[in-house]
Amino acid sequence: MTRKVTDGPVRNKERTKAKLIDALGSTLKTRGFSGLSVSGVANEAKVDRRLIYDYFGDLDGLVKEYLNSKDYWKIQPEHVAGIIQMAKEDAGKGLAYGVLEDQFNSLIGNDEMRRIITWGLSDKSPMLKEVDQKREYTGEQILQAVFDPHFKDGCKNFRAMYALLMGGIYYLTLHAKMQESTFCGIDVQQPEGQEQIKQALKQMIEMMYS
Repeated sequence: MTRKVTDGPVRNKERTKAKLIDALGSTLKTRGFSGLSVSGVANEAKVDRRLIYDYFGDLDGLVKEYLNSKDYWKIQPEHVAGIIQMAKEDAGKGLAYGVLEDQFNSLIGNDEMRRIITWGLSDKSPMLKEVDQKREYTGEQILQAVFDPHFKDGCKNFRAMYALLMGGIYYLTLHAKMQESTFCGIDVQQPEGQEQIKQALKQMIEMMYS
C-alpha cells in the first residue's frame, strides 16, 4: 500500500504560505493594517522573513493573497455561468438574499473582515481597489444577465435599492462592533438582533420582487 505523502517541498510551501496568511490576519487583529511589517508577520508565523519575498514577492503580495482569501463574496470566473443559470430559475431572488446574508454573517462574525472594510473606507489602497473591482466586474455580469432583465419594465430601481441594503449592512455591523451600542433599539451583537436584521432583509427582497 502506497503511503500518503505528508511532507515535501510543495506541501511545505503551501503550509508555510497558509501560516503566513494566518499570521497576517492575527497581526491585523491586534495592530491594524498600519502595524503590518515583513518582520512582524514573519515573527508571528515563526518563519524566516525571506519566505515572504520568496512566496509572495513582498508584503503587498502577501496582503493581496490574504484579501483574496478573505473576500466574503469570492466567486471564481469559471463559476459565473453556472450561478447565472441557477439564479434565472427565480429571477435572482434567492441569490439576492443569499449574498446579503453572507455579507452580514461575514462582517458580524469576523473581526478581520471588519478591519478590511474600515481600511477600505479610510485609505485609498490600490490592493483593496483591485479586489473591489474584481467583485464589481463579477457582480456586473450577474446584474446584467439576471436582475436587469427582470426589473427593466418595472418602476423599481433594483440596483439602487440593493446598494442601499449592502451599504446598510456595512454600517450596522461596523457600528455594532465598534460602538458596542444598539441601533434603532436593535442590538446587532446579539443573536436576536441579528435575526431581526436577516428577517428584514428577506422582507425587503420580497417587496422588491412583489
